[in-house]
Amino acid sequence: MKREILVHIAHKLACFKKINAIERVDDMIVKITFDRNETFYFDMQRGDPFIFKKESYKRIKNYHAPFDVVLRKYFTNAKIEKAVVQQGNNILQIFVNSSSQYKAQKALLQFELTGRNTNILILDEKNIILEALRHIDIATSFREVRVGVKLLDLPPKELVGKAVKIDSLDEFLYHEYAKREKYRLDNVKKQKINTLLKKEKKLTKILTSLENEEALKAEAAALEYDANLILGNIHTIKNYQKEVRLKDYEGCERLIMIPTRAQTPAQAANLLFAQAKKKKQKAKNAYIERDNLQGKIDFYHKLITSIDEAGSVDEVNLYLPKQPKKQKKRAKTDSNIESFFIEGIKISLGKNEKGNISLLKEAKMGDIWLHLKDMPSTHVIIRTDKKNVPESVLMFAAKLCVQFSTAEAGSYLVDYTYRRHVKVRQGANVNYVDYKTVKIDIKKD
Repeated sequence: MKREILVHIAHKLACFKKINAIERVDDMIVKITFDRNETFYFDMQRGDPFIFKKESYKRIKNYHAPFDVVLRKYFTNAKIEKAVVQQGNNILQIFVNSSSQYKAQKALLQFELTGRNTNILILDEKNIILEALRHIDIATSFREVRVGVKLLDLPPKELVGKAVKIDSLDEFLYHEYAKREKYRLDNVKKQKINTLLKKEKKLTKILTSLENEEALKAEAAALEYDANLILGNIHTIKNYQKEVRLKDYEGCERLIMIPTRAQTPAQAANLLFAQAKKKKQKAKNAYIERDNLQGKIDFYHKLITSIDEAGSVDEVNLYLPKQPKKQKKRAKTDSNIESFFIEGIKISLGKNEKGNISLLKEAKMGDIWLHLKDMPSTHVIIRTDKKNVPESVLMFAAKLCVQFSTAEAGSYLVDYTYRRHVKVRQGANVNYVDYKTVKIDIKKD
């Protein structure tokens, strides 16, 4: 964040009388409410810190680390004495008189927006460190950041920047947040989509390399035809012949290559029948594999569309969560089923008919099943673990059902019921009763 903007913020904060509430709402974001109704967010990500305003920010969890305890102790309901930007550094200092003690006690909340060394420090009036967001060892820096140590000042720098004209600081901070979020969202979408495109390309390459089923069937039919011709002319063929010319059933001459392992005409016919059988099986397997691969490719295409149309980073991460660097060894998962997690609840859908069948078999009676009303669609299962499912989870599952069943925009009805009310007729075809219906609107750009 530019120094000139930081100065504008310091001037604004200096006008407030009190810090009413302070808390960490994300790993690196602190929320401060001034004079009851003015809220600022301090994002202290290393390398790119900035201060913003937003209507609301959902806290990801409750923080109870020593830093958070000290933060609340010294700055909840604390009177502001002054707010300044340190000379020669991008360091915002808020001096307070704490009223959380039996006697008034001065403290300093120091936001160091200094790129790589970004930090939040809590200091007493003698500049002794009471706590810090990040502790820094003396072995890694000349400036040790540890509880009980007196903080050394950073060497001042010559900070030169253009004057920034800000008509409304609030509007500016709201706009900066929106701009950053859009940039972040675009980058996250690009990364996720590129990952999926690579997977889609890999599957497409495998798909195009598969042998053609019709060609395999034609080869099988030709081998059977030759085998039958040999059996029909077995008395005219000598042992160990490498090839033979025979009249086919239309009276045309046909050259037949005898398998090298055949010692007799009968063996030659049997070997040709065996080759024909293998070709038929290969054609059948190729069809199954082609259908399976095409189903996965279609799924990735729909997932890419869903990510591209997502309105927030959180929504993108619901479709394709970040993978941890070190993963514990997990049980083998069904490649025909995709799972998502929202609010800690697992939602699974079938990528193809095989996946739909597996879902129906694996789902428990108390799980919730979803399907497009009166239309072919993917099957979706919400794992309930015998607990009530929030409406937000149900609506997200219904949205997934629509997004991965159709590419057309419009309004769709999604039926849902407990798995116990779904009766499988054949494959993934079912009958169901005691269901409810929700409406989902899908818009396309």
